[in-house]
Amino acid sequence: MNPSEHIDQLIEKLGDWRGEMLASLRKTFLEADKEIVEEWKWMGSPVWERDGIIAVGNAHKEKVKLTFSHGASLPDPDKLFNNGFGGKVWRAIDVHEGDKVDKDALKKLIRAAVEFNQAKKLAKKAAPRTRAKTAKGEAE
Repeated sequence: MNPSEHIDQLIEKLGDWRGEMLASLRKTFLEADKEIVEEWKWMGSPVWERDGIIAVGNAHKEKVKLTFSHGASLPDPDKLFNNGFGGKVWRAIDVHEGDKVDKDALKKLIRAAVEFNQAKKLAKKAAPRTRAKTAKGEAE
């Protein structure tokens, strides 16, 4: 089974508002950037990637959580993040039953995450390589 089929199965299995919300959030991710790829990781979590992980989606008992891997580095002018402020890297959006998600704001956030991943990838390529040092501290 491919990752998209796993996500389809999860949404169907949930069978309640959480499945509907996860399906809606998934659609927003895929509409935000046509090159986003769906993955299935960590024993059952939908993951959206482009040049690195953008976000992980999880359905919990009373919420659906979108965790953005590098959320702390992303602009959030629409104040979508409502969890994870104590962390140095990630930020999350917790969605509870009845909550409405601003899809346009979420698309902007997703695109910012893609730009962050691409900039990080470019910086890594541009970084000068250092030569390995021997046990005596001399460059080889």
